[in-house]
Amino acid sequence: MKRFFVRSVSAALTLSVMVTGLSSCAQKDSTATGSSASSEVTAQSSDVSAETSESTGSSETSDSGADTPVSYTIDNIRQYVVGVDEPVAMEDGSSKVIINFDNAATTPALKPVMDEVNSKLETYGSIGRGYSVKSNISTEIYDNTREKVLSFVNADPEKYTCVYVNNTTDGLNKLASALVGNKNDVVLATRMEHHANDLSWRERCKVIYAEVDDQGRVKYDELEKMLSENKVKYVAVTAASNVTGYVTDVHRVARMAHEHGALIIVDGAQIVAHRSFSMLGSTPEENIDFLVFSAHKMYSPYGGGAIVGLSDVLNEHMPTFYGGGIVDIVSDYNVTYKEAPELYEAGSPNYPGVVGLGKAIDILKEVGFDSIQSHEQVLVKRLIDGLSKMDNVIIYGDTSDLSDRVGVVTFNFSDANTSLLATKLSKMGSATRRGAFCAHPYVWRLMGIPDNETEGFIGCDSSKTPGMIRASFGIYNTEAEVDEFLKMVDQAHKEVIEEVSQNIVLQDIPAGY
Repeated sequence: MKRFFVRSVSAALTLSVMVTGLSSCAQKDSTATGSSASSEVTAQSSDVSAETSESTGSSETSDSGADTPVSYTIDNIRQYVVGVDEPVAMEDGSSKVIINFDNAATTPALKPVMDEVNSKLETYGSIGRGYSVKSNISTEIYDNTREKVLSFVNADPEKYTCVYVNNTTDGLNKLASALVGNKNDVVLATRMEHHANDLSWRERCKVIYAEVDDQGRVKYDELEKMLSENKVKYVAVTAASNVTGYVTDVHRVARMAHEHGALIIVDGAQIVAHRSFSMLGSTPEENIDFLVFSAHKMYSPYGGGAIVGLSDVLNEHMPTFYGGGIVDIVSDYNVTYKEAPELYEAGSPNYPGVVGLGKAIDILKEVGFDSIQSHEQVLVKRLIDGLSKMDNVIIYGDTSDLSDRVGVVTFNFSDANTSLLATKLSKMGSATRRGAFCAHPYVWRLMGIPDNETEGFIGCDSSKTPGMIRASFGIYNTEAEVDEFLKMVDQAHKEVIEEVSQNIVLQDIPAGY
C-alpha cells in the first residue's frame, strides 16, 4: 500500500507542481491587493529573512529600554536561563533556589528563546496556506528554520531534509512507521538504547541487540559481527546515553552499517545540547542517514524537534500519520501526496516549537560546543571525585576516562534505597532523577540484575524496583552547585540510614536499589 502511494506521488509530480504553483499565484494575488500592500509584504518578508538567517549578534533590552548587544558565553549564560535563580516554595514553608541536576530529562528555557517565541507570536498566522501578511511572515520563519536545522548538523540540503516533530520519541515512531516494511525487517540496536529507540522498532519488526561491555560502553566488534551474520535493514543507535553519558562513535557505526547494506538511525536527544554533531563523516560511507532530536533538551521547552533525514529515502515511504497538510489533491477514491518534509507533517504545525528551536540553535552555537564540553567535563569530574569519597557509594560507568561522556553521572549506595534518598534530596532543594530512566535493560545490566529477575518488578516508580540516581548537567550549572549537592548527598545518605534503622516499615524497602 505504501509503495502504491509513492508511485502515485511520482506519477502525479507534474500535476502537483502545477497545482502548487497556481495556489501560490492565487495567494500572492489575494494578499497583494495594492502596491502599498505588496510593499508591506515584501518589506516584512525581507525583515524576516534577515532575522532568521542570523546566528550571532543577539540583543537584549536593557533597563533603559534600548537594545544592547549581548554575547552569550559559558561564563554568563546562567543569567539568561529562566527560573534557575528564582526561589521555590518548599513543603516546609521555606523558599529555596533549586539545584537543577535533571537536565537530561528536560531543560529550562533560555530567556532569549522565550523572548523570541513571544515576539514571533505577535505576527503569528496559519502556516502554508493562509491568505494574510501574518501567514506569510510565519510561513517564511517556519521554512527558513528548516535550513537552520540542516546547517546546525552539517547536513547537505541537496540530500537531506528537515521534518518537524514534537519530540524525539514522536520522531522515532514516525520514522519507524514509515521505514519498516513488514514484521520480518531486521533492526540492529544496542542494549544502551532509550525505550524510544527500542520499542518504536520492537513493536513493528524484529530487533536484535549488540551488547555493552562491563563499563556500559557499546561493543563495536559485536555490532560488526551481528551485521555480518544477519540481513539488517536499519541500525538504530543513540548518540549519547541518558544513563551513563557515553558518546557513541556513530560515524564508525555508520560505516559498518553501510558496508553491509543497512541504513543508520541516530537518537540525538542527549547529544545536541552537549556536543557539535555532523551528519557528514570523514568519508561518504560514514555519513549519517537519519538523526532525531528534541528542542526541549536544548533549552526550548515548547514541544519542537526534528528528523533530519535523506530526502530520497523519506519520499519512498509513507508514515502512518494522515490528515491535512500532507496532500496535494484528494478525490473520492484517490489521493496524491506531497513529498517530504510535508509528507511527514500532518496537522497544524507547532509554530512556537519551531521558533524556539531555531533560537536555541543560535544561542548554543554562540556559546560554543568546545566551551560546553570543557565545562561539563569539569562538573562531571568534580561530582565523581566527591562521590568517590563517600562510604558504600556505587558510581556507574567509567570513572577514570571521562573523555567520551556528556554531563551525566549515575550513582547508588549499597546500604540505602535510591527512592528514599532521591526524595530526601528533593526536600533539601535539589532536582535529580531516580529510577531506570526509560532505559531499563541497560540499567539492569549496569546493576548486575539478570533479566529473569525483572519479571517480579512492580513498576519503575516503586521503591522496591531497582534504580539509580542521576545527576545531569546543563550549560548553566556551576562548580559551587556541585559542591553543595555533594553535601546534600552526604547528609541525605546518613539521614536515610538513620531513619531506616528506626522504622520497621522502611526496613522492608531494599537497599542498593
